[in-house]
Amino acid sequence: MVSISLNPYLFFDGNAREAVHFYEKVLGGKVMGIMTYGDMPADPNHPLTDNMKNRIMHAHLKVGDADLMFSDTFAGMHYQPGNSIQIAIHPKEEARAREIFAALEDGGQVVIPLHKTDFSPLYGMVKDKFGVNFNVSVPVE
Repeated sequence: MVSISLNPYLFFDGNAREAVHFYEKVLGGKVMGIMTYGDMPADPNHPLTDNMKNRIMHAHLKVGDADLMFSDTFAGMHYQPGNSIQIAIHPKEEARAREIFAALEDGGQVVIPLHKTDFSPLYGMVKDKFGVNFNVSVPVE
């Protein structure tokens, strides 16, 4: 029984939609879903600009048995071409997600603390002591 999965997570600066469709064509993949920041429930404390609403929050491309995930950076997040790949980790259990996150955080830096979201019971982003960025997300059952 597999209790964890990993996949590359590619970040872009406003052109993630173009990238998803480019890789779909080039790799013969299938887009499984695209969600924009505007698709999320509005937060009156943090209103989104029209440009931000249209940016890709999460896209999933299936290529054979592999999963590629895509996102545009959120306003204010640093983007540097070539440094735009993260590793997405999907432990099935929240306790395991907390263990992994804590281990990666040791000597590293929390980018987004673990918290409940509309798309995951537990999600967070952490940069480890080697400078590698990880998204930890427990899948919705």
